[in-house]
Amino acid sequence: MWLQPEEVLLKSALRLWVTQRSSGYFVLQRRRGHGEGGGRLTGRLVGALDAVLDSSARVAPFRILLQVPGSQVCSAIACGSTCSPSRIKAGATLEEVEQHWDWLERNLLHTLPVFDSKEDVASFVKGKVQALIAEESSSRLAAQEEEPEKFREASVKFESRFQLPEAERLVTYYSCCCWKGRVPRQGWLYLSAHHLCFYSCFLGKELKLVIPWVDIQKLEKTSSAFLTATIRVSTPSEERDFSMFLDLEGALQVMEQLADVTLRRLLDDEGFDLDPPLQEPSQITKRDLEARAQSELFRAVFRLPRRERLHAVRDCALWTPFSRRHTAGRLFTSDSYICFASREEGCCQVLLPLREVLSIETMEDTSLLPSPVLVSVRGQAAFQFIELKDRDALVEALLGRLRRVRAAHPAHHGASQGDDRTPLPLQSTSACSDHTFGDLEMVSSQGSEESGEEAPGAVLPMSREEVKISLWKDHFVEYGRTVCMFRTEKIRKLVAMGLPQCLRGRLWLLFSDAVTDLASHPGYYGRLVEESLGNCCLATEEIERDLHRSLPEHPTFQTETGIAALRRVLTAYAHRNPRIGYCQSMNILASVLLLYATEEDAFWLLVAVCERMLPDYFNRRVLGAQVDQSVFEELIQEQLPELAERLRDPSALASLSLSWFLTLFLSIMPLESAVHVVDCFFYDGIKVIFQLGLAVLEANAGALCSSRDDSQALVLLSRFLDHIKNEDSPGPAMGSHAFVSEDQEPPPVTDIGDLIRDSYEKFGHQSVGQIERMRCRHRIRVLQGHEGTTKQNVLRVVSPEVSFPLGDLEELYDLFKREHMLSCYWEQPRPGPARHDPSRPYAEQYRIDSRQFARLFQLVSPWTCGAHTEILAERTFRLLDDNMDHLIEFKAFASCLDTMYNGEMNEKIKLLYRLHVPPGFLTADLSAVLWPMAVALMRVGSRSFQDLAAHLPELWLLTRWSKDHPVGTAGLWMCGEARPGGLSRWLLCYCF
Repeated sequence: MWLQPEEVLLKSALRLWVTQRSSGYFVLQRRRGHGEGGGRLTGRLVGALDAVLDSSARVAPFRILLQVPGSQVCSAIACGSTCSPSRIKAGATLEEVEQHWDWLERNLLHTLPVFDSKEDVASFVKGKVQALIAEESSSRLAAQEEEPEKFREASVKFESRFQLPEAERLVTYYSCCCWKGRVPRQGWLYLSAHHLCFYSCFLGKELKLVIPWVDIQKLEKTSSAFLTATIRVSTPSEERDFSMFLDLEGALQVMEQLADVTLRRLLDDEGFDLDPPLQEPSQITKRDLEARAQSELFRAVFRLPRRERLHAVRDCALWTPFSRRHTAGRLFTSDSYICFASREEGCCQVLLPLREVLSIETMEDTSLLPSPVLVSVRGQAAFQFIELKDRDALVEALLGRLRRVRAAHPAHHGASQGDDRTPLPLQSTSACSDHTFGDLEMVSSQGSEESGEEAPGAVLPMSREEVKISLWKDHFVEYGRTVCMFRTEKIRKLVAMGLPQCLRGRLWLLFSDAVTDLASHPGYYGRLVEESLGNCCLATEEIERDLHRSLPEHPTFQTETGIAALRRVLTAYAHRNPRIGYCQSMNILASVLLLYATEEDAFWLLVAVCERMLPDYFNRRVLGAQVDQSVFEELIQEQLPELAERLRDPSALASLSLSWFLTLFLSIMPLESAVHVVDCFFYDGIKVIFQLGLAVLEANAGALCSSRDDSQALVLLSRFLDHIKNEDSPGPAMGSHAFVSEDQEPPPVTDIGDLIRDSYEKFGHQSVGQIERMRCRHRIRVLQGHEGTTKQNVLRVVSPEVSFPLGDLEELYDLFKREHMLSCYWEQPRPGPARHDPSRPYAEQYRIDSRQFARLFQLVSPWTCGAHTEILAERTFRLLDDNMDHLIEFKAFASCLDTMYNGEMNEKIKLLYRLHVPPGFLTADLSAVLWPMAVALMRVGSRSFQDLAAHLPELWLLTRWSKDHPVGTAGLWMCGEARPGGLSRWLLCYCF
C-alpha cells in the first residue's frame, strides 16, 4: 500500500527494523520479530512497543523508505498489507511490498539520475507517490472520507486483525475504551456494514470483539459512578460498555444508523426500501449514512413521499411579509420540492411543490439583499430568499428539476397562471356543509338556519363555527391559501382550536400535501376503481368483512351509498399498493375521511397517511405502530417518571395505547372529539399523538397510581376517553366506546380543546428530529423482539418432534440462523424463492441452500466420513428438499440431525438407505458409486470384477424402479428377498 510520505529518523528506526534490500534511493525493511525463527520474545516486545508507540507497524511488518544518500532522515512511502484473509499475513504483506518495489525499479529508478540535486529527487518521488495515492483514492470508498490516507490505513488494520471476508468493508472507526468490569482497555472501535469490532493490544495481549449488528438488541447512552457517559451495546449473551470517545453522540448516531440499516435490510422485508447508495453493503460509507439520516429527517419534517431524495441544504433567509423582515433558516431542495424551515422551530415553514412553481430567477446582488433568489408560484405569490451560498449552481439545478417536472405534467403548466381554482376549488368537498371556498365569503349552514328565524336586518351574535371561519378568512389573506402558505405558530393555534366543518376536508388536503398528488394524477382514482372492480382476493374479502363495522352509528354508513363509497376507496388503495393491501383500522380512517372529503380526495388522504405520515403502520406486523408505542413508553419515563414507576406492567398500557396510534384516537373517543385530533395530526404529524397521549396520562395520573391493578387502570382510561367532548361540535355526540356499570359515577366531562391545548403547552417541545432518533433506536429493539418471538415459536413447534434438549435445540437454531445471515451479508442475491419470508410459518422463515447446509453438516453431523462428507451432505440436502426449491428450513434440518443422533437403529439404517436411492441419489452419481462398490466387493472376496460388471443392468433397472417404489426396494434389499448372491450383499458391503 502506498503511503503519504512521512519522515522517519533512520538511526532510531534501525533498532526496530532490519534492512532486507537497498537500491540507490530506496530501502526495503522488515520489522524485527516478524518472519524470524525463535523470535518469540522479540515479537512480544515489539508488539508491546507497537501498541504504545506505533500501532500501525503491527499490520505493516514490511515497508519501503525513500533515502537520500548522506541524509539520516528517510521518508516511508509504502508498506505491505493483508491481501486476503485466507493467506498468511507475513507472506501476503511481503508479496505486496515486493510488487511496489518492482514498480519503483521499473518506473523510477532509471529516471532518478537525470536530476541535478538530491532534493529534486526526493521531491519528484514524493510527488509521484502522492499521485499514486490520489489515483487510488478516486474510488468511492476512499474519496468520500475526509482523510483518505488515515482511513486506508485503518481499513488495512481492520482487515488484518479480524480476517473477515473481503466484501466486509470498514465504514468508520473511533478511538475509545472498552470496559471489562472496572478495567478499561484502550483500543479502536471499527464499524463495518455487518459488524461492530473492537481491538486492543497492550503488552502483547490482544483483545478482539466481533459483534454482528443482527445480534445487537439495544444501543443506549448510559452513565455510571466512574464515567459520565458510555455507549452500552447489549446482545443476548452479554453487555459491553464503550467510552472516552472524542464525539460520543456522533459515534452513537452512526452505530444506531448502521444497526438500523442492517436489521431492516435483513429482518424487515415487508416495508423497507434502501436508498440507492446503501443497496450494496460493501460500498456503504459514513457519508452515505449521514445523507440517509438527513434525508429521512427532511422527509419526516415536511412529511414527503419516501421517493423524495434530498439534493441540497443551504443556510439562507426568507422574506416573511407578515413579520416584515427576513427570517433566518435553511433551504432544502429535493426531486419535486423546495422547502424552508426557520432556525427557530415552529416559527415558519414553507412547502413549495415544483409543480406549483412558475419561475426561479436570480436578482441583483446588493448589500441589503445579498445573493437573492426569487421563486414565483401560482396564485400571484413569490418567495424571496437571500444569503444563499453557491446561488448560481443551486438555481441551475433547480431549473433542471423544474423542467423535468413540467415535462411530466405538461397540462397543468399550460393552464392560465391566473386561474388558481385547481389548488383551491370554489366548492367545498365536505359532505356535510354548503360553504363556498373560492372567495372566502362563507356562511355556516347553522348560522343560515338561525338567521331564517329572525326578522330581516337583525344583527345576530356569531356562532363558534362562524368565528373560526372568520379567523381562517383573515389568515388566508395574510399567510396564503394554497399548499404554499406560510406555516407559522399562528396557524398551529388555529388548528388547535379545531377546523371549521366546511373547510376541514380541504385543509386536510393542504396540510398533508395530498392536494399535490391529487392534481398530479388526474383520472388515476377512477382507473383504479375500474381495474379493481370485481377482483377477488384476500384483501377484498377482509374489506367486505369490515365494511359494516366502520362507524356503524353514523347515518352515512347506514346506507348502501356510504358503504359503496368506502368499499371503492379501500379496494382502490389495496389495488394501488398490494404490499400493504388492506389492514385493520384502515376502514375506520377511510370512513372518517369520507365524511369531510369526496371519494377521490379521501383516497389521496388515505395514501398520504399510509405512505407518508404513518410509514410502516399498515402492514402484517404493524411494525411502525409498535416502534412508536415503544417510543411512547420511553417518553412516559422521561415526562411522567412518577407514573412510570407506579405502572406495574407497561405492556398492559400498550394494549390500550396501541390503538391510539393505529386509529388516531378515532376508535376510542367520540367522533366529534376525535376529528379535532385528526385536524392537529394532519398539520403536525405523529408528534400530536405522542403529546396527546402524555396529556391523557397526566390528567389521570392520580387515579392511575391509586388503581388496584392494571385492569382497573385500563377501565379508568377508557371511561375518561369516552367522556371527552367537543363543545364546538354543531351536531350531537356520536358513539360510546367504554363500558360503564350502573353503580359507577360517570367521570367529569373533558373538553377536547382544553386537552389539546394542555398537550401543546406541556409536551409540545418534542421535535421531529428527537422523535426520529428515538424511532431509530427503538426500531432495533422491536425488530429483535420479533426475532425473539420467532425463535420461541420455532422452538415450541420443533421441540415436540425431536429428542434434543431445549438448550441444544436453541444453539442449533442460532447456528442455522447465523449461517442464513452469512449468505445475506456477502453473497449476491440469486433468483428463486426468498430466503427470509416473514409470511411463512415460523419454522420455515429462515432457509439455507446446499452450500450452507454442507458447512453446517460438516460442523454438527455425526456422519462425517472424511472425503465423502461433502457427497453425503449433498445427498442429504436433496433428500430434505421436498419441494425442489433448493432451500430447506430449520424444521427439516433439525429432524434429520435428530435421526442421526437420537434415532433408533432401524431409523438410521432407513435414512442411510434413502441417501443411496433417489431423490438423494441421482443417476448422474452412478459412475461415482460403482467403482467404490467394486473395490469393496473385491476386498471381501465375494465377487470378481467380471461378476460385478454382469450385474450392471440389474443395478440400473433396480435403481430406476426404486425411484417409484423406495419402500418396496428397502424391504427387498434389507430383508434378503433378493436372489442369493444378488445386489443385497454388495449394497450392504458398500454401506457398512
